[in-house]
Amino acid sequence: MKQKNIREKGKLKFSRYFQELNEGDRVSIVRELSLKANFPGRFQGRTGVVEKKRGRAYIVIVKDNDKEKRFIIEPIHLKKIENIKENDKK
Repeated sequence: MKQKNIREKGKLKFSRYFQELNEGDRVSIVRELSLKANFPGRFQGRTGVVEKKRGRAYIVIVKDNDKEKRFIIEPIHLKKIENIKENDKK
C-alpha cells in the first residue's frame, strides 16, 4: 500500500495507537501510512513476537532468513494475531 483511500487520509485509529500488548504476543507489522515508520519497508506484512516494552513502543523480534532481528516499533504499526490452538483445528 502506498497511500490511503481519500476518505481515510490523516485519520488515526486511537484504539490501535493505545493498544497494550504482552510479552510473547504474536504480531503482524502493518505500516500506518499517516505516520512515519521507523523500520525498513521490506518488513511490511511480516510477523514477529513482542519481546518487551520500551517507552511507548515495543521491541519486536522478526526472523529475516536465518537471523533474528529486533526492531523498536510503535503500537500503531502492530496488529495482534490470535493464536490458533492445535485442538481447535480438528
